[in-house]
Amino acid sequence: MDASDLRVFEAVARLGRMNRAASELNTVQSNVTARIRSLEEEIDTALFQRTSRGVVLTAAGRRLLPYASKIAQLLAEARRAVSDDGHPRGPLVIGSLETTAGLRLPTMLGTYAETYPEVDLELVTGTTSELVDGVLSYRLEGAFVCGPINHPQLEETRVFREELGIITARSTRRLEDAMDRSEVRIIVFRAGCSYRQRLESILTASGVVVTRCLQFATVEGILACVAAGAGLTLLPKAIAMSARDQGRVAIHDLPPSEAWADTVFIRRREAQVSSALAAFLELARNRLPAQAAA
Repeated sequence: MDASDLRVFEAVARLGRMNRAASELNTVQSNVTARIRSLEEEIDTALFQRTSRGVVLTAAGRRLLPYASKIAQLLAEARRAVSDDGHPRGPLVIGSLETTAGLRLPTMLGTYAETYPEVDLELVTGTTSELVDGVLSYRLEGAFVCGPINHPQLEETRVFREELGIITARSTRRLEDAMDRSEVRIIVFRAGCSYRQRLESILTASGVVVTRCLQFATVEGILACVAAGAGLTLLPKAIAMSARDQGRVAIHDLPPSEAWADTVFIRRREAQVSSALAAFLELARNRLPAQAAA
């Protein structure tokens, strides 16, 4: 078993088909098939089950995959470290909450792209749980998430604080009116969203039963649905200010103990900080507000 065998194995496991792995690895399918067969013979264990739709990992294959992924990432980091001369360049994949990407990052990202044109910056949005998984699985070099995370493999730095509020249709004048119901509908991001979890906790503590949960992928979709009177949500107040000023929604304050959420930047503790990432973090420290209240 060597690193090249594990690279082929990881590609097949991730893509689910020998031909797709061959295309990504710039080789022919027969070579990929032979490498996988040779690896299975060497360790005397089947790593894949062949099906009409491709291949799926066996239990042994699932146990091997994290090691193969980590080795592949370490080799990629080694190549970057050797070629990193201190000048930011090359790929940089960063994750962010949808709200942070739309509200806090655009100006900073524009400045970064202009200052470091040789960096191929990619921004991936998702929920806190998705982004944490992305960093842990080496798909992201770092991510802006709702903290604290408190994971032993992650280093986290608080970037700023967001003041949260309950967002309702404009016709709801008081928060008490929105909460003084036995049942409500909530408009939220998909499972794994930290704001969704906090909203559910607030409603549960108030004795409110959530009867229906409508999921959207974007802030705009959530605010449009709330404005139409379909339910309520919880978001950073600043991101709903424009909709409020347009007369579409109402923003309701929360008690201080429930109103504030830290946005932290996470990265793997053991990972090398590339010049591209170091420049990104320096710009974030200088450009992002420590406290972002509405």
